[in-house]
Amino acid sequence: MEFTHIVVAFGILLGLLLIGMPIAVIMVLLGAVGGVLVFGWPLFESIGSVVWGVQNENILTAIPLFILLGELLLRSGIADRMYSALSIWLGRLPGGLLHTNIGCSALFAATSGSSVATAATIGTVALPALNERGYNKSQSLGSLAAGGTLGILIPPSVNLLIYGSLTNTSIGQLFVAGIIPGILLTLLFMAYIGVANFNRKTDIQAVELPLKEKIRALGDLVPPLLIFFIVMGSIYFGIATPTESAAIGVVVALGLAWREGALSFEFLHRCFFHTARTTGMVLLIITGAFILNVTLALIGIAQTMTQWVAELGLSATGLLLVLILFYLLLGMFMDVLSMQVLTIPVAYPIITAVGIDPIWFGVFIVLMCELGLITPPVGMNLYVVQGVRQDGGPFSEVMWGALPYAALMLVFTGIMIAFPGLVLWLPQTMFGN
Repeated sequence: MEFTHIVVAFGILLGLLLIGMPIAVIMVLLGAVGGVLVFGWPLFESIGSVVWGVQNENILTAIPLFILLGELLLRSGIADRMYSALSIWLGRLPGGLLHTNIGCSALFAATSGSSVATAATIGTVALPALNERGYNKSQSLGSLAAGGTLGILIPPSVNLLIYGSLTNTSIGQLFVAGIIPGILLTLLFMAYIGVANFNRKTDIQAVELPLKEKIRALGDLVPPLLIFFIVMGSIYFGIATPTESAAIGVVVALGLAWREGALSFEFLHRCFFHTARTTGMVLLIITGAFILNVTLALIGIAQTMTQWVAELGLSATGLLLVLILFYLLLGMFMDVLSMQVLTIPVAYPIITAVGIDPIWFGVFIVLMCELGLITPPVGMNLYVVQGVRQDGGPFSEVMWGALPYAALMLVFTGIMIAFPGLVLWLPQTMFGN
């Protein structure tokens, strides 16, 4: 297939997205109709086995489990106490509760695996306190939207899990690879907040508590840290697969909810309902992507793109810079999951052909998806934070508040390209080369 045909197909896809057609429907239509036009009805008849194979993929069972894990912690009240505990320690820093927004988002991300859930949870907990203490609206909302993006980088991450499933890459190594970049990006966000608010007064309403009470408050940080170490530890020591570790995490979260006195039929109904709704959306999109990918593979789009890139003579760094621009533009019009399932099957053969490590590229893809979460007009976290605020302020406040963090992500991506060991050192040390 000629390259112009690929561009036309991509243009049709974007056109259908712009008129509001669901991404899963678009992928099924393009995959099925395109396949029939090129190969005839035998391809259409094979779609049933593709759908069956996707729905029986064991690794994808971890997706609803990690989503449920986040729901249990959110609705049991653990997230509220976690925020209060961090605010005691970070409230006196330049920027006050803005640091707490980032730190709490990072901690919740270590249990949730979902960026939207992280932004919604921390936003709901934090905004009343931020408004009461008179924090700058734009800074407050921007820190919440950006902090939420850490949910898909710090493991366990649903998006890293999807990348591993699409590329047959080790989920355990991907999870471990996300730890150091996740921590460094969190610290970079907090450093920016400190510098931006250095000459401003600290939070005058932050109460200076005795050291003994501060230490006692750290007990509220134990539940998320406990679940993180159980999930990651069981994977690293070979005790459990990612799916089994997610199930263990859910059992521990249920025990914590019971300890908090939140366990009830109504509580479980809310958690299971929201988990089922989110999981249905995710798996429907993944199924549509696999149907489309069958047609793309048979047509030979990956090989065509690889050959085209080879003819351009780009180095690995040059290719990555082109991909940054591509994902930055794509993230303005497409949600994160759609970006992943549409582009990874095409981009993966290209990057492996130029010698880029698949584990490193998985973290790179997630960083690009993080950018998409806070770039308008389709930045999902921007809308989530706008949706949880109660003052009815303009959307532009969220957008401008998140813009500096988008720039920081681009800077961090450049650092990661220059120093790939930031991603690869830990998985190579823990799992070997």
